[in-house]
Amino acid sequence: MGHNTGGFSRKGLRGLRDVLERHVESGKIPGLVALVSRDGETHVEAVGTMRHDGGAPMRRDTIFRMASTSKPLAVAATMILLDECRLRLDEPVDEWLPELADRQVLTRADGPLDDTVPARRPITVRDLLTSTFGLGLDTTSMGSPIQAALFERGIYGQEWLLPAVEPDEWMRRLGTLPLSYQPGERWQYNVADDVLGVLVARVTGQSFESFLRERVLDPLGMRDTGFHVPAAKIDRLPPLYAPDPRTGEFIVADEATGGHHSRPPAFQSGGGGLDSTVDDYHAYFRMLLNRGMHGTQRILSRPAVELMTTNRLTREQLAARDVWARAVVHLAHGQGQHGGWGFGMAVRTYRGDFAPIGQFGWDGGAGTSTYADPENRLVGILLTQVGMSTPDSMRAIHDFWTTLYQAIDD
Repeated sequence: MGHNTGGFSRKGLRGLRDVLERHVESGKIPGLVALVSRDGETHVEAVGTMRHDGGAPMRRDTIFRMASTSKPLAVAATMILLDECRLRLDEPVDEWLPELADRQVLTRADGPLDDTVPARRPITVRDLLTSTFGLGLDTTSMGSPIQAALFERGIYGQEWLLPAVEPDEWMRRLGTLPLSYQPGERWQYNVADDVLGVLVARVTGQSFESFLRERVLDPLGMRDTGFHVPAAKIDRLPPLYAPDPRTGEFIVADEATGGHHSRPPAFQSGGGGLDSTVDDYHAYFRMLLNRGMHGTQRILSRPAVELMTTNRLTREQLAARDVWARAVVHLAHGQGQHGGWGFGMAVRTYRGDFAPIGQFGWDGGAGTSTYADPENRLVGILLTQVGMSTPDSMRAIHDFWTTLYQAIDD
């Protein structure tokens, strides 16, 4: 058994590192940190440098902007409130989010904002958890009035879609817009995850971050995870690059010192605002694989984890999401080709690549990827500082997963 280490072959792990090093040596990814774990064995690779022009090397404790990889973690706060019966899946959210009561719905999703009909029913907690409450990012119709309005009214900010105003003002602006679709009708991306953060804050009377820290981050020992990076740790945060799509030239989208993530944000975005490390995210996804347990401590109930990590979309919703994913595959560099959606994360409902049905997690536009695989008892995390303005970071992510699955050796 000398060829095997914790369910991975040594040859496979060498091949994984070779692939990661090749992406860095290409000059298109300055640096990255990867973590893989299986059956109690954990392996970490830190390759390259923090900046594209050299300098400090990547380290195991480098802090990255998680972008949309925030979603699978942020949703845990809502699941705790469901566990405690402070929220219920199919109850309207009107009591806590009156801005979303008595909605109007566009007659056509691409039609004028004043051509509406009344919503057939209220928005529920389930609608928010499944991203089917009626509003979201639709990259197939960016020129439509409703998509334009989401940016014009600041629902999406300029800093990687992160809201820039206080939660109450953000909800007020959201409440001025009609829904694109009837509640529960269509899966749409991102906005629901930010609404959930406001919902948690209003139900608990705490800030979203303080509740998440008290009930999830601190119990899991996730000391380097939060909605900004404090000054004492800012040297561990690399700049975020958004390479020029035509030339590949490195353009700094967010510096470390003085950048967006160097100070507490006005809006704590569960949709894309967290910063973290490979070890912190490993603690969280390992807890999910352990069905809510962290050592002897229960973080989430087993049914809550099962709800989060299995498909929750109806057949009609699945069909619409699949059509969307296939239509934008060339824009998303292959991201989103999973089939299903649980609560806050993708769930594979068909085998379209090397990963099996049941794998759950998500990717982030800042070049991050985190998934767990119950069938193989596996967690994989790849974090880069290169945004998806070019396909380079997503290619690294695809190659990471392709090579990782080949390293499994039973």
